[in-house]
Amino acid sequence: MTVPADVPRARLRDPGLIEELAAAEHERWSTWQRYLFAQCVPTADGSLVIPAELVRRWSRQMDSLYASLPEAEKHSDREQVERYLPIIERALEGECPVTPPTNGAPAI
Repeated sequence: MTVPADVPRARLRDPGLIEELAAAEHERWSTWQRYLFAQCVPTADGSLVIPAELVRRWSRQMDSLYASLPEAEKHSDREQVERYLPIIERALEGECPVTPPTNGAPAI
């Protein structure tokens, strides 16, 4: 996809686009939370305990720069980014609804 140089940067700050991206982020986060909870051991009081093996793995990942991750872990991160690209592509191509400005500025 080639984006024309005259595509306004404001399009990427449009409140409608931000809401659409926030909804995608919430879905990503919800999916992760369901996965995380499914890996945990429930306790009598309703708390969840993360198994030590997962704590070690996720701690290593958190403490690593992306560039130093193994290829399989990089691939997983790329898959997550793919969720956002269609929304961003539509915005850059002018297909996302643009929220009219409320400060008197011209619409995008």
